[in-house]
Amino acid sequence: MNSITKKIRDFNAGALPDMVQIKYSLMTENMFRFYRGTCHIFYEDLSKVDTIPPSPLAWICGDLHLENFGSFKADNRLVHFDLNDFDEAVMAPASWELVRIITSIFIAFSSLKIEKKKAYKMACLFLKTYSETLAKGKAYYIESKTAKGIVRSFLISASKRKKKHLLKKRTLKDKNKNTLAIMMDNPRHFEIEKNYKRELAHHITDWILNNSDGPYNYEVLDVAFRLAGTGSVGLKRYAFLLQSVREDSKYLLIDMKQARPSSLLPYVNVQQPKWETEADRVVAIQQRMQNIAPALLSSSTFQGESFLIQEMQPVKDSIDFKLIRDQYRDMYQVIDDMAMLTASAQLRSSGRQGAATADELIAFGLNNQWQEELLNYAIAYTAQVKTDYKAFVADYKKGILSTDTKTTA
Repeated sequence: MNSITKKIRDFNAGALPDMVQIKYSLMTENMFRFYRGTCHIFYEDLSKVDTIPPSPLAWICGDLHLENFGSFKADNRLVHFDLNDFDEAVMAPASWELVRIITSIFIAFSSLKIEKKKAYKMACLFLKTYSETLAKGKAYYIESKTAKGIVRSFLISASKRKKKHLLKKRTLKDKNKNTLAIMMDNPRHFEIEKNYKRELAHHITDWILNNSDGPYNYEVLDVAFRLAGTGSVGLKRYAFLLQSVREDSKYLLIDMKQARPSSLLPYVNVQQPKWETEADRVVAIQQRMQNIAPALLSSSTFQGESFLIQEMQPVKDSIDFKLIRDQYRDMYQVIDDMAMLTASAQLRSSGRQGAATADELIAFGLNNQWQEELLNYAIAYTAQVKTDYKAFVADYKKGILSTDTKTTA
């Protein structure tokens, strides 16, 4: 077994075995998806180098890459485009966030066999806009009226979609009860053992009744195991179908995902706040970094394990890295938006619990001496990821990662 394969296997050892096998298969699809599933290796390697210039401490989402931006309906019921994954979020050097995403740019271009000079231009644009936004010291945001290009199309399309479209994709009519049920023919849905399913339903019922973040006057109709993402595949994750007790035709779909410690923690030499649970960490950092949080964002503890809860939405779109190939010229505006949002998230959360102040971030933005080192590291690390990916795929094809599977729940 290659050393990189062993690291991946060891990292996923505590996850659900049958789901981990799906994760491994997903990671063989292309180098970009492999990169998404190996955030822990990225930061282990980054922590060993001394060529990254010092930068202010900031709240970072931790796993920032091209596909971790997207549109969603927020608590104010308006559609926004922003950073949208905070499972790995911690306080760390601001530059760590930047290295992670510009490396994702180089990897995306390499995966699509687009020349390196185009990737370099995109990475330079990201760092330029990021720095300029920091230097202004003001956090900005994007909504449909101010968006441009692909992001504008995302938001306009998302604002037209209704919950009924999501329900049509994920539910079907339960003829016995004359209500809806979760569609088990969907390849992302899996059956749950009856008693465990009942316990999950009781838990969400209690959350609805006793948590101020929950929806009022709803009851649980159905529960299924849910498969989504790449890095989080292998964690416990459930979809809940809720029905209004006042309007029979009104439904909600809720996502509940297991939260685990950030994979950055072993490599960040920074004192972190003491969070009550891992889900509380994610929710707290997400709320301070995003302009507006997604609908029903909450945390909960089920059978001693920490979970994130939020509404599943018909409006959640993420940038697909293949857009670089299909709409290359339009991607300039997308990269520019992503850079502005990254800097804005750090400014918005500045000065909180030990993070650098806005003035310190402004000074960092005004200093352009650190950008070349980040670019050089990202280029070199892209070659390393390519080597690691080939080794992983070779081991996967040999069947080295095959294990006995167990039931999902």
